[in-house]
Amino acid sequence: MSVPVNVSVEGSVGIIELARPDKFNCLSLEVHECISRARETFEADRDIRSILICAQGKHFCTGADLTEVKGKMSDAQALDHFIAFGMEGLRKLEQSRLPVVVAVQGLCLAGGLELMLSCDVCFAAESAQLGDQHAKYGLIPGWGGSQRLTRVMGLRRALDLMFSARWLKADEAKEAGLVNYVVPDEELRQAALDYCLTIATRSRPGIAEMKRLAREGADMGLDQQMRLERDAAVRALRSEDVAEGLDAFENRRVPAFKA
Repeated sequence: MSVPVNVSVEGSVGIIELARPDKFNCLSLEVHECISRARETFEADRDIRSILICAQGKHFCTGADLTEVKGKMSDAQALDHFIAFGMEGLRKLEQSRLPVVVAVQGLCLAGGLELMLSCDVCFAAESAQLGDQHAKYGLIPGWGGSQRLTRVMGLRRALDLMFSARWLKADEAKEAGLVNYVVPDEELRQAALDYCLTIATRSRPGIAEMKRLAREGADMGLDQQMRLERDAAVRALRSEDVAEGLDAFENRRVPAFKA
């Protein structure tokens, strides 16, 4: 029996690879379970400093497994579990203390877009096309797309993408703020992996705290945001990693973080 997700490690990078290219890497409950298990394993490993999500085949992911969805249409409780389980999995990916980088090629649509939006940094191949797609078939997002998309793109751009169901080419997606880097297709995986390996040279607690501040602060008013950062900065300035970083700066050497 084939495994829908391949999990591996390269150096300090935990890799989660969607492995259903014959089904456009669509997301089933089993796929979500595999992603969640891999995330938990990587979070528990002190040697892992980032997570890379990528996919086999021509396309990253075209959405939910519609065969599985259609099989649950007559059971509201089963549908709710399908939506809730996927939503919770992506939320935990978003909240992970590890930075999560995603590499997207070909089509990244609907549920695939929602998976991409739950990650922290996105690399896209020049071939990539990204879109919401739900409106074209009378559907609505169910794994956080309507909420994350507006935060990343802004309200008007997000509504336009959802209403029109159009696909953005990689450069358009970068311009809209959906994508950080656009690279040639043949360089996609290595470029994303190199980025993850660069993160490995940073302070693990420092990176985790910056991610927490940015994610939690997004739901607060400015005064609360400033207090959140102030408290975190005071804690960080008293840490061993900051002491090491400042000493390295003063002595013009590369820091060697212990954490």
